[in-house]
Amino acid sequence: MSVVVRLGTARAEWWRDALQDLLPEVEVRLWDDPGDNAEVEYAVVWKPPAGGLKAFPNLKCIVSMGAGIDHLLADPELPLHLPVIRTVGSDLRQRMREYLALHVLRFHRRLPDIEAAQRRKAWDQIITPPAPQRSVGVMGLGNMGADAARTLVDLGFTVRGWSRRPKRLHGIKCFHGEEQLDDFLARSEILICLLPLTPATEGILNRRLFAKLPKGACIINVGRGRHLVEKDLIPALDSGQLGGATLDVLHVEPPAEDHPFWIHPKILLTPHIASLIDPESGAKVIAENLKLFMAGKPVPDMVDLKQGY
Repeated sequence: MSVVVRLGTARAEWWRDALQDLLPEVEVRLWDDPGDNAEVEYAVVWKPPAGGLKAFPNLKCIVSMGAGIDHLLADPELPLHLPVIRTVGSDLRQRMREYLALHVLRFHRRLPDIEAAQRRKAWDQIITPPAPQRSVGVMGLGNMGADAARTLVDLGFTVRGWSRRPKRLHGIKCFHGEEQLDDFLARSEILICLLPLTPATEGILNRRLFAKLPKGACIINVGRGRHLVEKDLIPALDSGQLGGATLDVLHVEPPAEDHPFWIHPKILLTPHIASLIDPESGAKVIAENLKLFMAGKPVPDMVDLKQGY
């Protein structure tokens, strides 16, 4: 049997070699050189081209090289009968914890204002409240979201969470469903989006949502680019309804050179690095999941395609 790997050319061979070391019983091949397609039984992919997966007639399973599967669902010819495994793990959660702690604290302690004062050669002692007096809202309480929320509680923040279904998390006030969304937003001074991308969540970060946040609230989007209605962001920042935005994901990555987000003073762009998976740690998670699947054992990271996550 064979496993085919699809990723950008920069790290494809690194991924292949890491997986091959961990799965010596199979042959790991690159997407661009798969050999006989009929021999390929497992596909480990990120953003495969439309119709690409159906070219392997004997596939038994698809592995997403990340927590999201929207890149698979974008394929109109995706073989929907195949099981799909997403890739999460302690390394990815640690990276997300680090990223969100950094950027929540950046807004909380008003670091952009301090940096601006330095550029003016102004010795402004900006006073901020302690963390328990700052309310942080986390949209999406799956593995990543719940873990991030607990980390922020440990830092002392007042944390509120929102999800589609009811959740109970120690130390976190949880909201759920459309009927509780407005109450959740009303006190979210720093709003984090960690939602899965589904038809129900696409475009959820829009002018109507911004208007329900406290004036001057900041947003951090580490979900998917299409959660944000991009044309609504700059007017909300320029009006003062939003105080700042950190965006790790965009509709098009990287954005065009003339995209206004590059130069807006209240926007920080990071190049999709919040929880960037690397071959050394990611291959271990993928190999373990594939071994469980091949042995007919339950795989904890199996996806429900009907829900989209």
